[in-house]
Amino acid sequence: MKKGRSIKTRAIKASLGRPPARKGESLLDWLYKLRDHQVAHQRKGPLVVKGKDLPWEKNSQGRMQWYLHPAMEDVATRSMLFFRQEIPPRGRSGVQMTPGGEVIYIVQGRGYTLLDGVKHEWETEDVINIPIRSDGVKVQHVNLSRTTPVVLISAELNLVDMLGVNRGAEYKQIEPAPDEA
Repeated sequence: MKKGRSIKTRAIKASLGRPPARKGESLLDWLYKLRDHQVAHQRKGPLVVKGKDLPWEKNSQGRMQWYLHPAMEDVATRSMLFFRQEIPPRGRSGVQMTPGGEVIYIVQGRGYTLLDGVKHEWETEDVINIPIRSDGVKVQHVNLSRTTPVVLISAELNLVDMLGVNRGAEYKQIEPAPDEA
């Protein structure tokens, strides 16, 4: 992605990148057309996504920067969700109900994560594994430092396209992050 360029996102209705099969069209032929579309798309996407070129967004989880997301068109693959998040000193993320299956690496900072109300402490270079639970897991991250922001990165398989946003459990925002800059 080129610096200063906005991220191109795909429309919700264009989740496969191909219109539905027409009446009388062979479903196998439609699958081959989808394959050809995906191969062409992958060849056009960048192999390196540079963080310095990506915009930051303020959302109900806090401050985030998306590297890979199901809505992003300008990437070679949509097989993962991958983001960086910053939590300000003495700040916290929003509270989210998630199906789990997420791996989080602490790039910088010290704090804890509440998983269904149970506190799990961490520091720089630790990894948090959000468990997969059929009824979901409630998650919130808290920064304990008075001076240093927490920086974390998160990766999970993109099951959104296969299983839907809920991914077989429940996905919702329970409480937004405080409005801190």
